[in-house]
Amino acid sequence: MPASDPSERTDDRARLAQALRDGGAIALGFFRGQLRSWTKEHDSPVSEADIAVDELLRERLPQAGDGWLSEESAASPDRAASRRIWIVDPIDGTRAYIAGREDWCISAALVVAGRPVLSGLYAPVTDELFLATAGVGATRNGAAMAVSAGATLAGTRLAGPKRILDTMTAHDPTMVAVPRIHSLALRIARVGTGEIDGAIAGGSSHDWDLAAADLLVHEAGGAMTTLAGDEVIYNRPAPVHAPLVAAGRHRHAALLALIRGDPAAFQ
Repeated sequence: MPASDPSERTDDRARLAQALRDGGAIALGFFRGQLRSWTKEHDSPVSEADIAVDELLRERLPQAGDGWLSEESAASPDRAASRRIWIVDPIDGTRAYIAGREDWCISAALVVAGRPVLSGLYAPVTDELFLATAGVGATRNGAAMAVSAGATLAGTRLAGPKRILDTMTAHDPTMVAVPRIHSLALRIARVGTGEIDGAIAGGSSHDWDLAAADLLVHEAGGAMTTLAGDEVIYNRPAPVHAPLVAAGRHRHAALLALIRGDPAAFQ
């Protein structure tokens, strides 16, 4: 994990926690009320709440010299050269948010040398604040997080795209496909709390969907990698990713072994 000044990260963590909560208050002010929304490229939804939360996070999080990469605003032009970069999704799960569901969150991560060193998610409807610091651990509302134990796939609770879950449960019918979690970041964070045993991200996920939850899972004792087992690297020129798997480390290895037995079925 990239080195970072501990006092610097402590200051960043406090700012991050407050910014996430304040962003959540803004989002809740629009939630289930009159809300302007529209679609952008690739038929992706966006709302006025996304823009308002994005503006708050951009005002609160970056320090002088920090880069910026968000789903809802222009990236800093020199982000590739930035020592530190904030990668954010002001509302992850916008479709769920617009529909009035509760499974959406605000996501932000501080990335150094391609890997997150500090991250947070806030799920305002359920008032869950997830925070992680590299090498220190992950918490939800102040309580330590830990992935579920075990290495076998029997009874494994999985969340992810239906097509991939159908393929996995066809290989092992004892595995359980859990109800869809519309926010990808929250889906992965639930692996970190042990509420589910594994999560799959389909292709075409972006840095802002993943970076914060990635660190949460790692600091809770799990792993999130590509189907080849490679570490996920952020702030590349194209911030798009192929399918990924998150789980506790032993179960993660078993899931990858299953996938490698029939890799074409999982693409």
